[in-house]
Amino acid sequence: MRTYSVIYEQADDGGWWARTEDLPVYAAGDTREEAEAEIRSAIAFHLECLADEGDAIPEPRTIGGNVTV
Repeated sequence: MRTYSVIYEQADDGGWWARTEDLPVYAAGDTREEAEAEIRSAIAFHLECLADEGDAIPEPRTIGGNVTV
C-alpha cells in the first residue's frame, strides 16, 4: 500500500480542490470531505489504469508539512 500526499485548496466559491504532486490526478467537491473521497477514487482509478497497461506505479515522493511564519 502506498500513501500519497494530497493538497486541498478551498475555491473562491466555497468548494474544494484536491491534487497530488506525485500523480496527474485532480478532484473537486462541494466540501473537503467530498474532495477527499473524490481524490481517493481518482488515485485508485489512475493506479488501476497504470497496472492494467503494465506501467510502473510511481512511488510517493512528496511529503507535506506546515510552516508557521
